Amino acid sequence: MEEEFDVLVKDADGDVVIEETMTSYANGFIDLWLPRGETFDVTIEHDGKQAEAALPTNEGDSTCITDMQLQ
Repeated sequence: MEEEFDVLVKDADGDVVIEETMTSYANGFIDLWLPRGETFDVTIEHDGKQAEAALPTNEGDSTCITDMQLQ
C-alpha cells in the first residue's frame, strides 16, 4: 500500500540534503539515493510516528536498510 512519508536527511555538517514528502512503493519501501563516503542523519515521519538513524554510505556499508521502525 502506498503511503506518504516526510523525509529529512542531513549531512555531518547539519546541512539538509533531502527534505520532502515521499510516497512509498506498494511494498512499503522508499528509495533514498545518497552520496558515497559520508554519514547522514535520517528522520522519517508518518502518521504522527518517527524513526531516526545515522546511515553511513562508505564502501562495505549496507545499501538497503530495512530496520528503521516508526515509533
